[in-house]
Amino acid sequence: MLRAIEFWRAALNYKRLREPSEDWAILVPVTGEGQQMAITIVSSDPTTHQRRHLDLYASDQQAEVERLLSLGAQRVDWRYPEGADYIVLADPDGNRFCVVQKEIWSPGVSNPPM
Repeated sequence: MLRAIEFWRAALNYKRLREPSEDWAILVPVTGEGQQMAITIVSSDPTTHQRRHLDLYASDQQAEVERLLSLGAQRVDWRYPEGADYIVLADPDGNRFCVVQKEIWSPGVSNPPM
């Protein structure tokens, strides 16, 4: 659990809201602005169920991938479709997540990227 907390804290520039329990932690942005994130241990079998999945959007995808690798993420062997805008990585516990190339969005344009 501590490994996951420290990885996502560093990856997202978050801090612990309070001291975590054995199976639960809440992370908040260091700046105080933004969404909280909870990390919890689940009872499902990790060999058959992914415990969490995140998509991280980055304006410089390659630099973000390299930064996350330096924090302990691992590359995942993945069959990408043509034109894929994401790279699949795994956190130190083996949970897969994607780093997506963030599109430039202008206010006033309908249907901003999710």
